[in-house]
Amino acid sequence: MLDKISKRILAELQNDGRISNVELATRVNLSPAACLERVRKLQESGYILGYTAQLNPHLLDVALLVFIEVVLDRTTPDVFDAFRRGVQAIPEVLECHMVAGGFDYLVKARVKDMNAYRDFLGKSLLQLSGVRETHTYAVMEEVKNTSCLPIK
Repeated sequence: MLDKISKRILAELQNDGRISNVELATRVNLSPAACLERVRKLQESGYILGYTAQLNPHLLDVALLVFIEVVLDRTTPDVFDAFRRGVQAIPEVLECHMVAGGFDYLVKARVKDMNAYRDFLGKSLLQLSGVRETHTYAVMEEVKNTSCLPIK
C-alpha cells in the first residue's frame, strides 16, 4: 500500500516528469534526500515505469488519429501471437488492445491524413497474418487525451 506522500509524489511526477527533486520535495513536504529515496523506491517497486516527453502530433505531421476494430479469421494462440508480433512492428500503431466483445483487437494509430491512412491500412494492417476484417473510426475531435492515471 502507498501512503499519502508516495501518492502525492506519483501525482506530481505524472503532471511533470521533469520536475526537479528539490521542487518535488517542496511540493510533498519532504527533505530532498528523503524525497529522492522515495522516488527510487517507487521506481524499484515498479510504480514508475519510465519517463517520456509528450510530443505534438500536428507539428510532427501525424495529425489524423484513428481507432480500428480488428477481427481475426481464427482465435487460436498461434494467430494471436502472429498478430501481436506484427502489430508491434508497425510504427504508426500507438496502442493495441485485445478486447472481449464483437471484435478481437482495438488499435489506436496516428498518420498524416486519410491518404496515409489508406496506405497504412492496405500495406501494413491488412497484411498482418490472421486479419479478416477491420472497422475504422477517424477522430474528429480529441475531447480528452491524457496518460495520467487516477491516484486515490
